[in-house]
Amino acid sequence: MRGDQDAVRAAVLRIRRDTGLPVAFGGTMGRGARLHLTEFVGARGTSMQGLRVSSGAGLGGKAVALRRPVIVHDYATAAAITHDYDHAVVRGEGLGAVVGVPVVVGRSVRAVLYVAARGAARIGDRAVEAAVGRARLLEQDLAVREALAERAALADDTTGRWTRVDGARADLLALAAKVADRRLGAELVTIADRLSCTPVPGRAPGTDPVLSPREVEVLTHVAVGRTNAEIGEQMSVGAETVKSYLRTLMRKLAVGNRIEAVVAARAAGLL
Repeated sequence: MRGDQDAVRAAVLRIRRDTGLPVAFGGTMGRGARLHLTEFVGARGTSMQGLRVSSGAGLGGKAVALRRPVIVHDYATAAAITHDYDHAVVRGEGLGAVVGVPVVVGRSVRAVLYVAARGAARIGDRAVEAAVGRARLLEQDLAVREALAERAALADDTTGRWTRVDGARADLLALAAKVADRRLGAELVTIADRLSCTPVPGRAPGTDPVLSPREVEVLTHVAVGRTNAEIGEQMSVGAETVKSYLRTLMRKLAVGNRIEAVVAARAAGLL
């Protein structure tokens, strides 16, 4: 997915800064459950560019298969991984110490993030924790993107259905004007009027709060545990703006905190 690749690119830029290691790279899952490496920071050449990694093969493939981080301190001699990609990783780029962290959303591995150093070295716990933390944030980001996409698709579907209802009503009124039987014409008009006031399924008219798209987006981020600062970073706004959105939507939902807001929104069918 294009959205996954954009998110991985941003995560690769940040994971290098977070860990302090000289090389960071990553990719998304493609056809045939193969990892496609496309994003690089600090690479000297192009030996790994476009590499397709099979599940179970190499360090990244093992991370995909196990769904957990895999670490080696000397890639060339590591017995825990296969050496299908030594030509690109060791001979091409000179990498020795490598960490690969899978990005898992739901039950699927969507990407893998890597950080590495050239030559054999021991990667410290802080760098590993930072890499894992960045992967967890990416998981949340992809989950939010997925939820928003599903919501947008549902909104489009609902709009389409109600457009068809309006069209059917117009057809009934046109037909009522043409029929010679006044009683039948009146019945058709009655049916058309019933269509015009049919409520949206599952929602009583005027009883549910109405949130703006941005308020829904904020609440979706809250639902996956993001802080105001993290939400602001994802939405390209300041933390104070996020707080403002939260105050407004909590007032609309008549709740006192962000957890209650998520619960209320879900109960109202807004999330």
